[in-house]
Amino acid sequence: MEQIGQDLKKEHQAKIKQVISEVGKVVVGQEYMVNRLLIGLFTQGHILLEGVPGLAKTLTVNTLSNVLHLDFKRIQFTPDLLPADLIGTMIYNQQKADFEVKKGPIFANLILADEVNRSPAKVQSALLEAMQEKTVTIGETTFELDRPFLVLATQNPVDQEGTYPLPEAQVDRFMLKVHVDYPTKEEELEVMRRMANMTFKSEVETMLSKEDIFSIRQEINQVSISDSLERYIIELVFATRDPKAYGLNDEAQYIQFGASPRASINLNLAAKAIAFFNERDYVLPEDIKEIAPDVMNHRILLNYEAEADGITTHQIIQSILNKVQISK
Repeated sequence: MEQIGQDLKKEHQAKIKQVISEVGKVVVGQEYMVNRLLIGLFTQGHILLEGVPGLAKTLTVNTLSNVLHLDFKRIQFTPDLLPADLIGTMIYNQQKADFEVKKGPIFANLILADEVNRSPAKVQSALLEAMQEKTVTIGETTFELDRPFLVLATQNPVDQEGTYPLPEAQVDRFMLKVHVDYPTKEEELEVMRRMANMTFKSEVETMLSKEDIFSIRQEINQVSISDSLERYIIELVFATRDPKAYGLNDEAQYIQFGASPRASINLNLAAKAIAFFNERDYVLPEDIKEIAPDVMNHRILLNYEAEADGITTHQIIQSILNKVQISK
């Protein structure tokens, strides 16, 4: 029985590599982004992608949904979008002389919230219940969302015209915030060749079913993490809240608020996923260090002094990783 479980695990790990390969048929590069999207999918964590327009954020999520056998909806966030456009509303049926529920696009497995910060806070807040409770309330009725349910949101940098900063409560509900950077010269050359060829069309195969996803989640849950590494995660998060206690005196002047308890939870989950992707059944310190910037960069709030001195959350996180040691 144990051998059957090991064989299934290896099959799933091979399928994950095939998923990345299939997405690569359409999207050039961006393996890092795809890896982070899969971490979110397999650990029930929502992902926020940030980058300037034109970096294939939407195309990547679109392609990934085609490789996964899941119901997918894309919602374009605009300044005039209303909460009812997202979750649905009550409409009057003249034939029945009664009100009935018209469900919105939020009722899907994969939600692409495209340019989520182009809508005001009241619309962004409509996502909160769905992201945290996996339910939606319309009128007096609460509906369970189908599982798996994952919000993949893209946003443009907040200094661009026509953007609204996301509420802190919503940002904290994203497991990872992934910064999408420009492609390399070779990658952009390949992008240009593909997109300049108007007959280019790449078909992708469906690689994972819902059952596969649920099985992979169970396998990731069984990845072990030692007590010392669990405590290491706690120390990393507490260093963002009380940096002086960890000898981070220079960094302390720039941090207004540290990371929430969700950072500890998500560091644990994401590190297990990375270990599983690397075909290990145990977490290494390198797994935690690799994912820490994506888990914590949106949970550390810096003050105006940091902005004036050009200090970024990434620099703060690197200082914390360099300073905090694993206790034996």
